[in-house]
Amino acid sequence: MSALTLSSSSAATLRADAVVVGVAKGPEGPVVAPGGETLDQAFGGGLAAALETLGASGGEGEVTKLPAPDGVKADLVLAVGLGDVPAGDGAYDPEALRRAAGAAARALAGRKKAGFALPTGDEASFAAVCEGALLGAYAFTAYRGKSDKNAKDAKDGKGAKGRGRAGKGGDGDAGAPLAEVTVLGAKPRDKAHKAAAERAEVLAAEVNRARDLVNTPSNDLFPKSFAAAVQSAAKEHGLTVEVLDEKALAKGGYGGILGVGRGSANPPRLVRLSYTHSRAKKTLALVGKGITYDSGGISLKPAGHNETMKCDMSGAAAVFAAVVAAARLGLRVNVTGWLALAENMPSGTATRPGDVLTMYSGKTVEVLNTDAEGRLVLADALTRACEEKPDAVVDVATLTGAMMLALGSRTFGVMANDDAFRTAVHELATEAGEPSWPMPLPAHLRKGMDSPIADIANMGERMGGGLVAGLFLKEFVPEGTTWAHLDIAGPAFNESGPFGYTPKGGTGCAVRTLVRLAERAAAGDVV
Repeated sequence: MSALTLSSSSAATLRADAVVVGVAKGPEGPVVAPGGETLDQAFGGGLAAALETLGASGGEGEVTKLPAPDGVKADLVLAVGLGDVPAGDGAYDPEALRRAAGAAARALAGRKKAGFALPTGDEASFAAVCEGALLGAYAFTAYRGKSDKNAKDAKDGKGAKGRGRAGKGGDGDAGAPLAEVTVLGAKPRDKAHKAAAERAEVLAAEVNRARDLVNTPSNDLFPKSFAAAVQSAAKEHGLTVEVLDEKALAKGGYGGILGVGRGSANPPRLVRLSYTHSRAKKTLALVGKGITYDSGGISLKPAGHNETMKCDMSGAAAVFAAVVAAARLGLRVNVTGWLALAENMPSGTATRPGDVLTMYSGKTVEVLNTDAEGRLVLADALTRACEEKPDAVVDVATLTGAMMLALGSRTFGVMANDDAFRTAVHELATEAGEPSWPMPLPAHLRKGMDSPIADIANMGERMGGGLVAGLFLKEFVPEGTTWAHLDIAGPAFNESGPFGYTPKGGTGCAVRTLVRLAERAAAGDVV
């Protein structure tokens, strides 16, 4: 990951390859944002005019490069759009700053050092610039390179262990991320600035951990290797980990996880990863869907729908990264992550449509569609997680295409058995910079999952399919347990071009929301 440094230098005096300045969209043209005053002076007060001549407007995410004038020690000036000038004396929205910093960092790939002279007048703005720059300076490079060593590393699956985060940059390789981010206008010894920078480094590293896992192909990331990656991280960060293999799952009666995984040559796993704090008063349980590849099983996906299905473990990756982040931040809350890992493949041993599975809870499920497998593995993990009586449980999953139809590719849905908790999770996601939307769990949709031979079917009405999936999961949450379900099917994997601090491919969606939830739980504000 890129290095993060703080500097009290001005934009004109920092020695770097490039310096980044914000430009906003004013009523009469682009306006240089706070932080860029010394650069504007170096341009003789004409930086905004020069940008306008080059076609810049200050629109959000717009990037314009100019050669640095005399008096500026950097070689390049990069102006990044912040959107509309805030009304009155208002501050820039932290998410706009986060995205702008990310867009600038992406545009500076291959450079050794860049100074970020964006508006950082308050703690939220400062933190946003740090986070955005580090999140934007990302490249997954584990499977690229001409050397035998790189090829061997890729073959050995080291991409799942973070090689994509480790690019050093600055060597002329445009594919490598910006090597060093220097945030200007900061006070390196100021406790608040130092704490915000350290938090940003942890958040970015763990979001990138999740991105790396999602981007790793399924021939290298399967249940056993995913579990091994968790064990390695647990050892590094002093976490407790327990891995249930296929024999332990059979002995424990985890019919949902076993039913989904039994068609694959790679058997399933259930991983429990736990962080505890001696002064914690609250406990969170996080449950992640970890389908390392989803072919649809016997209900095979049609052509054109299989190519990105390595991303179907994004929920488990987010949970894994969030638990590690909580530990690294030393949050005063207990956080336990449950990763339900399986590969959904068709074979002679695969679960068939019409089969009945006996779940860990004891309930029976008629499987009408083997491509509705995520809810099956989550149901077992949810039941097991709730046995430990956490104060709240949140599951995260790339669960339904229906949620993408409802909310698009950049927003995830939030469902819950408690309206206040659903609202709180949605608000925390907004604070973290992750678009979400509260969704209902209409009781009348439950009847569509009635089965003539089992307690419940894994499919219901076609319309409102994302809500039906949420209602299915609710059946496996005991009465009195506070629970929320995040369906991240849309934003977990970006198939289009990069934007802001979001790369193409795995995005690390939900990590920041879960960490924010853990922080608020530690403060006693949420659960």
